[in-house]
Parts: sequence; C-alpha cells; structure tokens
Amino acid sequence: MEPQKQARTLGDPVAWPRGPSKSQTPDDEEGPEGNTAPAAAFLGVEADDACADALWELPVEPAERRPECSRCSRPQKVCLCPFLPLHPLHISTHLYIIQHPAEENKVLRTVPLLAACLPQDKCKVKIGRRFSEERDPELSTVCRKSDTLILYPGAEAANLEEFILDSPVYPSTIIIIDGTWSQAKDIFYKNSLFRLPKQVQLKTSVSSQYVIRTQPTNRCLSTLECAAAALSILEKNDYIQETLLRPLQALCSFQLQHGAQIRLSKEHLLKNGLYPKPMPKNKRKLRKMELLMNSVKI
Repeated sequence: MEPQKQARTLGDPVAWPRGPSKSQTPDDEEGPEGNTAPAAAFLGVEADDACADALWELPVEPAERRPECSRCSRPQKVCLCPFLPLHPLHISTHLYIIQHPAEENKVLRTVPLLAACLPQDKCKVKIGRRFSEERDPELSTVCRKSDTLILYPGAEAANLEEFILDSPVYPSTIIIIDGTWSQAKDIFYKNSLFRLPKQVQLKTSVSSQYVIRTQPTNRCLSTLECAAAALSILEKNDYIQETLLRPLQALCSFQLQHGAQIRLSKEHLLKNGLYPKPMPKNKRKLRKMELLMNSVKI
C-alpha cells in the first residue's frame, strides 16, 4: 500500500482529486472571484503529502514487552513459579507438543507452564502447521516408532487406559496437538505423519479447569490438562496430574481475581439458550452447533 493512500485510511482529510472527475465542469473549477480553486487546493495537497511522507519515514519504535520469567514465561509481576515443582518431575515418557503458530504468542497459553514442570529432554515443542520427513526428520522417526502414541479423539481412537493394558509394547512417547479444535483438526488430518502412531483418547467426564477460555464442549480439556492426564496414566502416578494442574489453577484464579470471567462451553450456552451470537447461516457451521446441542463429538 502506498503511504499516501494508507494515510487517508487513518482519518486524514480527503484531498481534492488531481484532475477533473467526470462530474466536474469548467465552472466547478472556478472560484467566486475568478481565481482557480484547484491551484490553491493542490498546494494544500502537496503539503499534506509531504507531511505524510515525513511521518512514514520516522523510525518505528518496537513496543516494549514486560520482562518475562525465564522459567514460566509469564510476566515477572505475575510469575507462577511458586506453583511449579521445585525440580522438574521425574518421568520416563517423552512428550512431543505440536503447537499451531497462532498459539505461540497467546498470553494465557498453558504449554510454557507444562514445559516448566518437566525435564527439557522429555518435553519438546514443535511449532508449525505442516510437517514432513524432509522438514523434520526427528519427528518423522518418532512417528514411525511402534511405541509412539498420538492423543487425538475420534472414532478410531482407543481408550488410553485400556490400550496400555493390552499393548505388547509399552508406550514411551506421546504426541499432543496444541491449538484450537479447528487448528488441531487441520494439523492432524493434513499431516500424514500423525496417522502413523496409534491414535488414543482420554475417557473422562471431568470438566476442564481452564475456565478463562471457552471450550466447544464440557468435556474438552486444555493441552496442559490432556498432558497431565495422559502422563499420569502412562507413568501410573496420580501425583503427576496434581502437580501439573497446580499452576493452571493458580493462573485461572489470578485472572478471575483481576476481572476475567468464567467462560462456559459453547455446548452449555447452546443447551441453556445463553449463546450470545446469532446462529450461523453457513450449513456446515450450523451442523456443528446442532451436534454440540446434542452432545455429539465433532
């Protein structure tokens, strides 16, 4: 976009056209005393343009970010380290988080809290939308191992607790996708690598404690909650889940104390006639809404 055009979208006065438009006539171009009005207007336009050009040439100062804690990635004034374990949890399972790029800079993301609780060599975060053997040989190798699982709900997904009881090879690695449900769906179905591991899901009736962010249904869990439940099952240690949930509970409590509101799921809002927006006209989106109202997994 050219500087002059962009400047006008920001509320600057609209300049006279530099040539007669179709609606202009010779009489329109004359002032009341015979002076040429456009000539004077052009001087103003040139002055405005010069000012606009000068403004665009000014150096842009980057916005200063609040100092962040190096461990929990929260602003130092609201650091959550007191709620993290003193030392990283001892686990044998390797966790791979596949994070959608849109999640990386969100303020209330949970993955940094999860990573802060686990050993660095046991928790790896891969950011991106598309993955292949050429782009990420390490991830490709992991996906091809027989002891790797991917946590993603669906008709073909086995119950994690039941699967490990019957599996001849005990899982050593689990992959979790981090993003909104539509982003996670896009990543899962458009990356063939993620259909190589055994697909598993969590069977739970527990509602999410991540109440400051809207979920599609009452049973949807945040990435941290999914990881906490899965690692607790794989490691056969309930203390892991309790420890990982502690910083999430502290985060939500702090936000609620400072003006945030509890976010009810879309399912709850629809079933109770509280959904604040008009129903979508798009048939596909409308069908999703109907499935939510009928508690059908989407």
